[in-house]
Amino acid sequence: MNLILPIITFLALLFYTAIEIKFQLQMMQQNTYRNDRYNRWLKGESFASVSRLVDLFLLLLLSTSFLPVFVQIVTITVVFYKSVNRLKTKYKKPLVFTRRATRLYLTALVLTLLIAGLAAGLTTLNNGSRALLALAILAPYLMMAANVLMQPVERQINRKYYNEAKQILAQMPGLTVIGITGSYGKTSTKHYLYRILCERYNVLMTPGSFNTPMGVIRTVREQMKPYHNVFICEMGAKQIGDIKEICDLVNPQIGIITAVGEQHLESFKSIENVQRTKFELVDALPASGFAVVNNDFPYIANRPVDNVPVKRYTIADTGADYHIEDIRYDSDATRFTVVGGGERIELSTKLIGECNLSNLMAAVIVARHLQVPVSSIQYGVSRIEQVEHRLNMKRTPGGISIIDDAFNSNPDGARMALDVLRRMTQGKRIAITPGMIELGDKQVEYNRTLGRQLATACDYVMVVGRYNRDSILSGLQEAGYPEEKLFVADSFAEAQARLAQVAEAGDTVLYENDLPDTFK
Repeated sequence: MNLILPIITFLALLFYTAIEIKFQLQMMQQNTYRNDRYNRWLKGESFASVSRLVDLFLLLLLSTSFLPVFVQIVTITVVFYKSVNRLKTKYKKPLVFTRRATRLYLTALVLTLLIAGLAAGLTTLNNGSRALLALAILAPYLMMAANVLMQPVERQINRKYYNEAKQILAQMPGLTVIGITGSYGKTSTKHYLYRILCERYNVLMTPGSFNTPMGVIRTVREQMKPYHNVFICEMGAKQIGDIKEICDLVNPQIGIITAVGEQHLESFKSIENVQRTKFELVDALPASGFAVVNNDFPYIANRPVDNVPVKRYTIADTGADYHIEDIRYDSDATRFTVVGGGERIELSTKLIGECNLSNLMAAVIVARHLQVPVSSIQYGVSRIEQVEHRLNMKRTPGGISIIDDAFNSNPDGARMALDVLRRMTQGKRIAITPGMIELGDKQVEYNRTLGRQLATACDYVMVVGRYNRDSILSGLQEAGYPEEKLFVADSFAEAQARLAQVAEAGDTVLYENDLPDTFK
């Protein structure tokens, strides 16, 4: 009988620790299983949170002889309550139990059982319980330790998959590989190019945001078929060498760089490093290859390319090889003409915004290089659907227009999205944003600029979350934005509730960025 309560306490704390580890695994997954990024996120969190202070207090009580039965009952009740609350919490990006996540979770659990089991077996069950609660408090560091232990295993698994993908590609010598990279616009360009090239070729593209080496490897291993003759490979980067690593795997013959901008500056440190990394794609092309680069960005325009034929494009006529003329925004479509290569190609699309037209132009240039007829390009462009969360527009049954630009905002992308909002002449123009992230030393400066831009484009602004709040509000105040047209919300749910009160038929709402769970 005397052992029943200690056993229940031990099991309750084991369950609680497992839930805490699961949450830390979710954060580790959102930080791409990299301890350095996870640790940066951790530093932004307060160790002295209410939840952790409660755990420390319970640990203190369990370490004394003060009313042991009462303390154990309180401990069981509190950790059970906290576990249920953690399980009921809804996240924007829930944990996905991939094979890697499962391996990491099991490793962390084994470490937990080993430490707590030794404490219980070599001393007392109560010491095992104390060890479990201490591990729950230190769960972030337990997760990083498990991640370090698993790295040799992950490297071996990755190498096996890498070699398999390499072998599949080597068996397809007739395959044309097109690499697409850029600080922004690469996913949209990939979709547009895919839709156009499908008019003539059997095309495979990396799905969604699969733009890491492992995402590309998975696409090749699981989806590449012998009948494919074009592979469009999106290439993402967060540090120097990332693009080269993917190029070494897929050996592209054609490369598109959509933008070089100040994004992921926390890891790149400077825009020169962003430029160097993005141009790893062009540098990897063979002499018989073909490069298409967007000269609207100074750090593309000032970068010479002499290892491969190159076509440069800009929205306006700046003397580049390609540009756009006759842009007309009609109620049913955007009409424009791509000029270059001795041709004038008139196009019509459901897409909005000059950034989308720029991305379309890059796709058209590559399509013409691959001998896709103009009529097929015109048909393909007219059938392109907007890519979700990337400046796509829809209308609610209540007559409110929604501009969804919630994916991965950046200074240039936000400016373009606000330009689109500014063009809306009916009803109120409302923006909901938590601001931008991963801008390094310029985080405050660019979010303050965003505040000033919001002030010139919006009739009502909602600033969500705390991460960039002060910077955005500072910019709004500098621009003299009236406080009565401003709402500050702690969460998107709170902003949505406010939106239901202020929005009316005819209004346009811009959702500019949405931060993951690792940001508050």
